[in-house]
Amino acid sequence: MTRVTLDNVSKTYGSTSVLQGVNLQIDSGEFVVLVGPSGCGKTTLLRMMCGLEEISGGELRIGDEVVNHLPPAKRGIAMVFQSYALYPHMNVFDNMAFGLKLHGADKAERQRRIEKAARSLHIDHLLERKPRELSGGQRQRVAIGRAIVREPRLFLFDEPLSNLDASLRVKTRVELARLHRDLGATMVYVTHDQVEAMTLGDKIVVMHEGCVQQAGAPLDLYQQPANRFVASFIGSPQINLLPAKITATSPVVQLELPFGQPATATVEATTKLLEGQAVEIGVRPEHLRLTGVEAPPPFANGLRLDADVTLVEQLGEAHLVHLRAHDHHELVVRGNAHTRLRAGDRVVAWAPAEALHVFITDGRACRRLFPEGAAPAAH
Repeated sequence: MTRVTLDNVSKTYGSTSVLQGVNLQIDSGEFVVLVGPSGCGKTTLLRMMCGLEEISGGELRIGDEVVNHLPPAKRGIAMVFQSYALYPHMNVFDNMAFGLKLHGADKAERQRRIEKAARSLHIDHLLERKPRELSGGQRQRVAIGRAIVREPRLFLFDEPLSNLDASLRVKTRVELARLHRDLGATMVYVTHDQVEAMTLGDKIVVMHEGCVQQAGAPLDLYQQPANRFVASFIGSPQINLLPAKITATSPVVQLELPFGQPATATVEATTKLLEGQAVEIGVRPEHLRLTGVEAPPPFANGLRLDADVTLVEQLGEAHLVHLRAHDHHELVVRGNAHTRLRAGDRVVAWAPAEALHVFITDGRACRRLFPEGAAPAAH
């Protein structure tokens, strides 16, 4: 197993900066997912680890070795690309054996490694087939197997599931998680799919515009986003964001929405808050509760919002209730399957104070969600 350290790593093309001062520690045996929108720099960072892109500044260490100028073949890594890149004239066994032959492994050793990897990936019955005789999922597993047999120090995955259909993505995702558990290897995985990131990663690194926005355990990023971008990117449906203004800061922070409805919160401030300051309130869809307009308030402090139901999406075990507040502010509420609402209904949306995020205008969070460690129950 291998530790990877990125110390102030940057990448530029001429005068264009693609990655800016990336600092990241990947522990030995950790499954780290780089996630972010297209163009954020995540694939460039992976290719720099692999040696396919030069490092413009900073230092990259694999184990205790600085590898900035080492060629890919000497870094002890294996990379699985979005495209399968299998040799069409070779069968599965020969595709998996090709790299081992180049590195001088003898026939018995090649046989042992390939049979072991094929069993772990459930492709041991496919070793004599050509790539054209395989499904997309089987081809991807062969590509992963080709990496496994090399027994590298570090596995790198560049969106390996993006060419698969939805059901096969889920199945292969489970197989990848199981494979990581069985191998105990250090893995770095690039995706734009935050569901993949949340379900696969021991650590998620959220990137945007060439910078690391936040790195941490999946639930830490979900419950304690460092800024507005992370809060919006992690979570499906997205967090609800509403404009607000601070009207008081003592003894509790009081916020007023532009349509005159108050919210109060006890805020763990990471920056000084001022009366009159413009902020945004963020609340996850599952932390909103809906009541009729005449129902008593379920929370003494928190967010209260009169709204109209515009759409109800039935998901079987739950609903997504779409609301419009004050003519144009849209919200989504995740409700249970027993909720009976229809478009046109008038409701009140409530959220407890401890479920509220507050973001200042530069995107930073003013508080951490659930500072006591106990999340409010979803409804």
